[in-house]
Amino acid sequence: MAEIHKTAIIEGDVKLAEDVSVGPYSVLVGNIVVGEGTEIGSHVQIEGNVTIGKGNKIASFAYIGAPPQDIGFKGEISGVKIGNNNIIREYVTIHRATGENNYTLVGDNNFIMAYAHLAHNVKLGSECIIVNAAQLAGYVEVHDKAFVSGLVGVHQFVRIGGYSIIGGVSRVNQDVLPYMMVVGVPPRVTGINLVGLRRNGFTRKRIKIIKEAYKILYRSGLNLSNAVEKLKNELPMNEDIKYILEFMNNSRRGILLKAGENG
Repeated sequence: MAEIHKTAIIEGDVKLAEDVSVGPYSVLVGNIVVGEGTEIGSHVQIEGNVTIGKGNKIASFAYIGAPPQDIGFKGEISGVKIGNNNIIREYVTIHRATGENNYTLVGDNNFIMAYAHLAHNVKLGSECIIVNAAQLAGYVEVHDKAFVSGLVGVHQFVRIGGYSIIGGVSRVNQDVLPYMMVVGVPPRVTGINLVGLRRNGFTRKRIKIIKEAYKILYRSGLNLSNAVEKLKNELPMNEDIKYILEFMNNSRRGILLKAGENG
């Protein structure tokens, strides 16, 4: 049996795995599924159409599944899907999607720190870190192993590439290429995320090629189309370069191409 505190409120079609725990004064109302080993702290609110996987830890006052803050939302059926082994800290808000049968998505093994906000239709990958009070607007995509620092604001529809890092109190209004390091208002690309790449086991050879790609795109003085051609012609077409090129090709907001002084 799930361990449900006597003050918690459970209403609707709520399915809790046997070893789920629900803390004091938490409220679960709606069509909700919670997987094995997930711990829901005190005063947590989960509502609507929400699926939460295994081994998650949800801290006090988190709010998951609230209606989107979107004037285009008309009450359609939508929801939130959260994977496994995520840490969701105090006062985190994760809103359900806009659009019939659409979902706000959170992958696995993420650390979402206190007061962070994931708006409607956000897609958060896996093994990301979202630091205190970072704000992800509607339709933002964050790829695997990205790091978004505290008090960062990310504009709607922006994509943040994998293994990138956004420095604290930055404003991000265009897509951030994978592997890059961004900081500031307005934001600037100051180099590659060298520490993050090393921590994730990138070889010296891979890092060198990524750094060369950075130099071509941000330090060569070429316009974007010529820089891309130079990148294609002069660098080996490994998985990292293919990822960068594919990411650029799929951009809707445009790529952040302003280089910073530290680059």
